[in-house]
Order: sequence, then C-alpha cells, then structure tokens
Amino acid sequence: MAESRKTSTASPLPTAQGRVVWCQGHAYVREDARWVGVDDRGRPRSFTDADLRRRGWSLTRMAR
Repeated sequence: MAESRKTSTASPLPTAQGRVVWCQGHAYVREDARWVGVDDRGRPRSFTDADLRRRGWSLTRMAR
C-alpha cells in the first residue's frame, strides 16, 4: 500500500533549495542542481534529477 505513494518517473521533482525527498529509504536534500545525502554507511551520495527518477523517489519516507 505504501508503494502506491511512490511517484512515477514522469513526476517533476521539487526545485526549491533545501527541499527533502526520499529514495530507497534515504533522505536527499536539494542543493543547486543536485540531490545530496548519505548511504547506509554514512558515505556522501549525490544524484541528479534523472538519477532519482530512475531510482524512484517520494516526498514521504517509506519502508525499503
């Protein structure tokens, strides 16, 4: 049921600086033209809009 809240690949990502989205159980924050966060081991990760669309993203945290 939580899966139904997952956005489609065609949904536009938020563009405001500091906006948070969730992807595969991790929070990513908008900084300039990239989304930044950390992986399971605390290593920094950075994604483009296209990367997050391919991976699937949401405005709310969901179980992995």
